[in-house]
Amino acid sequence: MIACDCPVCTSTDKKDKRLRSSIMIQSEKTTLVVDSGPDFRYQMLRANVKHLDAIVFTHSHKDHVAGLDDVRAFNFFQQQPMQVFASDATQEVIIREFPYAFYESKYPGLPEIKLNTIGIETFEVGDIQVTPIMVWHLKMPVLGFRFGRFTYITDASHIDDAELEKIKGSDVLVLNALRKEKHISHFSLGESIEVAKKLKVPQCYLTHISHQMGKHAEVEAELPNGINFAYDGLVIKV
Repeated sequence: MIACDCPVCTSTDKKDKRLRSSIMIQSEKTTLVVDSGPDFRYQMLRANVKHLDAIVFTHSHKDHVAGLDDVRAFNFFQQQPMQVFASDATQEVIIREFPYAFYESKYPGLPEIKLNTIGIETFEVGDIQVTPIMVWHLKMPVLGFRFGRFTYITDASHIDDAELEKIKGSDVLVLNALRKEKHISHFSLGESIEVAKKLKVPQCYLTHISHQMGKHAEVEAELPNGINFAYDGLVIKV
């Protein structure tokens, strides 16, 4: 956190150095990213990503959409618009935040974006099948996604029973856990552990972690078997 001198923010452990939440999903033929937050440019550079087929959005908050402008580099090298998959509500915000990307007559070099509307029905990005899972971020609907045996959910404070059923059978679940104390719009650590245990997913990784949680190594040592903290650069093969 900017200007913070707490033990987490001054830690030398690289696992305590967390950028905004985002993941990259890859198959043999397709690469997509879930969310393009303010750190998108650096995340792509750090991971040496040379090709990106699509961005799939969970919701419209700034920490998940603010980096979308930087798709212009992929536009240049791939010579095609970036395929963006988002709900109607998220698309409204994207158009409002990046209006210049949708002008009929555009200045050369501006982002080229092709919007694709998604709801709760399964869709495909290349050879990757994506099943949306609707969760609640306080009163805001947010989309999580299941990719085969892997499920990713962020910014949730409640998940309806019908949507929990979509997660069951996953081998790996990534779930948000903001801090130990209860929060109005995010699962706390205890709440996330409860969800993971209820679903009986063999491996759960916790993400969207704030500095209020404590140091990675110290808190992870207290977690139940099969539940770990995610960290920047983590690679999961499913």
